[in-house]
Amino acid sequence: MRTRPTLSWTAVGAPLPRTTSLDEVVDVVGRGRVVVLSGAGLSTESGIPDYRGAEGSLRKYTPMTYDEFVAGSDARRRYWARSHIGYRVMANAEPNDGHRAVTDLHRAGLVTGVITQNVDGLHQAAGTPGVIELHGGLDRVTCLGCGAVTPRAAHDERLRAANPAFSSTATSINPDGDVDLPDSAVRAFHLVDCPACGSDALKPDVVFFGENVPKRRVERCNSLVDDAAALLVLGSSLTVMSGLRFVRRAASNGIPVLIITRGPTRGDTHAAVRVDLPLGQALTALVARLSTI
Repeated sequence: MRTRPTLSWTAVGAPLPRTTSLDEVVDVVGRGRVVVLSGAGLSTESGIPDYRGAEGSLRKYTPMTYDEFVAGSDARRRYWARSHIGYRVMANAEPNDGHRAVTDLHRAGLVTGVITQNVDGLHQAAGTPGVIELHGGLDRVTCLGCGAVTPRAAHDERLRAANPAFSSTATSINPDGDVDLPDSAVRAFHLVDCPACGSDALKPDVVFFGENVPKRRVERCNSLVDDAAALLVLGSSLTVMSGLRFVRRAASNGIPVLIITRGPTRGDTHAAVRVDLPLGQALTALVARLSTI
């Protein structure tokens, strides 16, 4: 059963106090066995906007839902035309100081696992091993007809060959690799079929809004959280239940939740500490302080 997409939430009651001090975070992370849960806010310094921040893409853009995508070829054509342009921008994005700091914490033995809600692959590009991509990754394409999985680079080459005259410049990109394109450009775009079964129901290997995260993936994340001494949330508003559930699980098990992000989150009531700082700045400072302990 698919869930209805959660695009926004409204905070109830007075906002919880936030701090710019990293003292408590240094103390908890310094003990080790920390699991990181990262969101789109971690990648904004790499040029990829978040969904719900001050300049978040949801203020002007509604992402395609799973039900829309599977409804027919017209919707898939719209998605792939826009994503074909956006992927070029996404593929050229590079890890920022925040991603590199997470890798440093892992190498120091303080972070034991990373769960990311992002689909950009920047944690892996920064050298962090064993990342669980909660919402999948844009670097793969799966066929809804036969289940075949192919590299996104190969799919991109086939789309280029099928659309030799197609060109457009992305003025902005969304966190899912999508961009805004005029209808005329979309209508001129040609889809390619699955090389294994001939279906045109090819989908990026990511979880769309309104689609459930695979059960086994959730179970792996639950195991990581259950074995952790602390859960460190980075750059996520925790609006969608797919990430919020791990915050609630940690808190209910007595595992301290530390949240570093700009602005309020849906998980603030479960947090032991809420730090409101830019991620690159905060995480670089965190690594520096821990290296002297």
